[in-house]
Amino acid sequence: MPLIANLRHLETHVVRLQGKLSVEELDIDTRDEAIRVAQPLEYDLAVQKLDKGLLLQGWLRLPLDCVCVRCLRLFQHCVELDGWVCHLALQGEDPVAVVNDCVDLTPYIRDDILLEFPRHPQCEPGCRGLPKISTDGSKSAGETGKTEKGLSAWAELNKLKL
Repeated sequence: MPLIANLRHLETHVVRLQGKLSVEELDIDTRDEAIRVAQPLEYDLAVQKLDKGLLLQGWLRLPLDCVCVRCLRLFQHCVELDGWVCHLALQGEDPVAVVNDCVDLTPYIRDDILLEFPRHPQCEPGCRGLPKISTDGSKSAGETGKTEKGLSAWAELNKLKL
């Protein structure tokens, strides 16, 4: 069931919404092979009705299963929106859809979560990428990719007299 706020309940007091929103209900299409949503969104929100709108305040957390774009290692990244605030207009320009005195908050949460996804997920800020392979087949991390064969090719080009 999507995250819904009932406007009748908001007439008298602030409503607190806490819980988890499943992956299916969140319906996020990442369109990125390096990011996968496999766990539910956790939320803790206070919703109050203002004159012509709704004010949502609280926090959102969504763990992501990612693949490092440099070294291809699997890791987990958590999108956290602490102090998240959202204003939804009930009237005027671009109002939210009200169905049976209820407003579905899920699309607005989804939009803000998507904006916080990493553009190029990396397992750590200084990830050096895949280890380089030398000509003898052994892996050597941290080298610049120069091999003995590569150096000799440059040496041969330097011998040219043009």
